[in-house]
Amino acid sequence: MSEEQQQPVSLPRIGDPAPNFEATTTHGPVKLEDYKGSWLVLFSHPADFTPVCTTEFVAFQEIYPKLRELNTELLGLSVDSNQSHIAWVRNIEENFNTKIEFPVIADLSKDVATKYGMIHPNDSGTEASRAVFVIDDKQVIKAIIYYPLTTGRNMAEIVRLVEALQTNVKHQVSTPANWTPGDDVLVPPPASQQQAEERANDDSVEVIDWYLAKKKL
Repeated sequence: MSEEQQQPVSLPRIGDPAPNFEATTTHGPVKLEDYKGSWLVLFSHPADFTPVCTTEFVAFQEIYPKLRELNTELLGLSVDSNQSHIAWVRNIEENFNTKIEFPVIADLSKDVATKYGMIHPNDSGTEASRAVFVIDDKQVIKAIIYYPLTTGRNMAEIVRLVEALQTNVKHQVSTPANWTPGDDVLVPPPASQQQAEERANDDSVEVIDWYLAKKKL
C-alpha cells in the first residue's frame, strides 16, 4: 500500500462547519462563502467520461431547477482537470441534449476532496468517491451520503432530503420514514412526565403514544 493510501481519511461530520475552499471550476473561480445565504449540494464523482458519472450528470441537471426553487445550489467535483471537465460537459450536451448549468470543481490537487473526506483508497484508489454533502445557508453540514463507484445516486432522494432538512430547520420538527412534502411531521417527544401528560391532552397533534405524536404543517 502506498504512503498516500495509508494516510488517514479526514471525514467531516454532520453539524460541523463545512470546510472552506477556493477552487477552479467550469464557471470560473469559486469559494465556499460564495454560497452563503443559500443551501448547497456538493457532490463528487470518480472521473469524467465514465458511464455511471455521465448518467448522473444528466440526472443532476434534471433536478437542478427544482433545487434552485428550494434556494439550493449544485456544485460537482472530481480530481480531473478543468479542460477535461469542459470537454466532458460539452460531450454530454452533444450526446444527451443536456446543458450542464452548474459548475464542476477541477480538484487536481485533491485539496477539496481531502478536506471533505471524499477519497476512500480501499474503494477508489486516488479517485473521489460518490459523496453528497448537503450544506445549509449558514454553511453547516446537515447531511452526508456516500455511494460506491458502481452505484448511481437516486436524484429524487437528494431532492427529498433537502426538502426534509429545510422542513426540520424551519419548523423545528422531525420527519418520519418515507416523508415527502405534505405528509405529517413528528413533534419533539416530551422531556418530562408533566409534558407527557400534557401531550396526551393536546388536540393539536395526533398522539400515537406519549413519545410519538404527529401533526400537519
